[in-house]
Amino acid sequence: MTERSTVICGLPGSGKTTFLAALWHLITAREIDTALRFGSLRNGDSAHLNAIASRWRNAEAQERTAVGSLRLVSMNLVAGDDSPMRLTFPDLSGEAYRRMWEERDCDADVADVLIAGQGVILFIHADEIQAPLWVVDVTDLTRRMGLPVEEGQEIPWSPRLAPTQVQLVEFLQLLRSPALDVRAQRLAVMLSAWDKVASEGRTPETFLNERLPLLDQYLRSGAGRWDWRTYGVSAQGGDFATDAETLRAKDRPSTRIQVVAGTQESHDLTEPLAWLMG
Repeated sequence: MTERSTVICGLPGSGKTTFLAALWHLITAREIDTALRFGSLRNGDSAHLNAIASRWRNAEAQERTAVGSLRLVSMNLVAGDDSPMRLTFPDLSGEAYRRMWEERDCDADVADVLIAGQGVILFIHADEIQAPLWVVDVTDLTRRMGLPVEEGQEIPWSPRLAPTQVQLVEFLQLLRSPALDVRAQRLAVMLSAWDKVASEGRTPETFLNERLPLLDQYLRSGAGRWDWRTYGVSAQGGDFATDAETLRAKDRPSTRIQVVAGTQESHDLTEPLAWLMG
């Protein structure tokens, strides 16, 4: 049996748990054809997976993964040619990854998971990207709002204030640092909450290029030696705050899922996994 360990990464609130919930429903409900089919759960808490999948079906927001918790999920999957493969990935708090950026530190158990990974899924919330801010622009906006601007005022800074793309590029560079030297070569960039930006009419690749140019240039330059693809993903299928009743009314909840690769769309969350494991 082919074994693959995939690491799911992302800052807090980037959609990792929602993805896992939707994936568990998709492969166990078998409502639609998928690139990978469920075989069995080898390791992990089925009660936890069933609970988050139930919240997903009921269009309820997922609870944030507790800081310091590490749930390892391992399942046997079957490809279209009936070849078996094993997928293992951790359900880690986004704070574990933020800590790597802010404190330049990584817990030993997190490091072990990262080093063992043969594929990386990097989640980015497409509608919550913290863009770079220029001092001159902020000063001009402050004046336009009629607020006082104090000359020489010192503004405190912390790593958390850094633009999203700066944090993500540094995170990927840390994975390649001598301290970790993660062996994974394939990287799936998952732009979550894609339904909130789809109306802009961009492909995921164009969105990455225009909204996160530093990350796009880093990946295209080959500096990290990544074999990468970009996907737009709406695992929820809509906004739970406004679309809950509509989402709950669907006969086949799996059709809520949207996966966009280039100009192609599907409901199959296993497509990126099949590519990572290929």
